[in-house]
Amino acid sequence: MKSYSERLNAYRIMWVLVMFDLPTETKTDRKNYAQFRKKMLADGFQMFQFSMYIRHCPSRENADVHLKRVKKMLPAKGHVGIMTITDKQFGLMEVFHGTEPSQLPPTVQQLEMF
Repeated sequence: MKSYSERLNAYRIMWVLVMFDLPTETKTDRKNYAQFRKKMLADGFQMFQFSMYIRHCPSRENADVHLKRVKKMLPAKGHVGIMTITDKQFGLMEVFHGTEPSQLPPTVQQLEMF
């Protein structure tokens, strides 16, 4: 069995990033956009930017589960990009609010039951 530190290694913990550009010209388009966004939020994603949502995953296997869910909820029209990166890579990201450095979103604390 893997030790606690091995399971929570910065190279094993993953972030799933979903970037999208969906049409909003018609009422149906806006409804599809809203449904996609609500499903993402229901699956634990949080908004990082207007059309970019992120989700913290404790392992690659867990990230794969959420990748499959996103792929099942894809709208018929629009562009969606999905990327997974390690926690280590995510931690190297520089974020700015205007010209001022800003903090990355806090890492979700996982409760593990045995």
